[in-house]
Amino acid sequence: VQLQASGGGLVQAGGSLRLSCAASGRTVNTYAMDWFRQAPGKEREFVAAISWSGGTTYYADSVKGRFTISRDNAKNTVYLRMNNLKPEDTAVYYCAAANSIATREEIRYWGQGTLVTVSS
Repeated sequence: VQLQASGGGLVQAGGSLRLSCAASGRTVNTYAMDWFRQAPGKEREFVAAISWSGGTTYYADSVKGRFTISRDNAKNTVYLRMNNLKPEDTAVYYCAAANSIATREEIRYWGQGTLVTVSS
């Protein structure tokens, strides 16, 4: 499975972005899909996850109420809508595939990252 993240960029605080993660090589419809992020000088951290059906989602407390994860299995794509962005959201964002939502932080496939920079 190859995961290609896109949609990052520079945005002012309070703005919005939508990240996309397109899968190729095989379908990811049976996998839970995650977003992680890594800020400069910090460890990679979990952001959000969605079950294979889209019926269950999880969020880090720091993004709850501002970020929304979704997926379109017909397009083999996962999205992360980010609203009310803050400077502390600045990071490289990575999409990933996990075997299940229950094991959402046990990653089977990583994508490359896309940089999000939020200016104050």
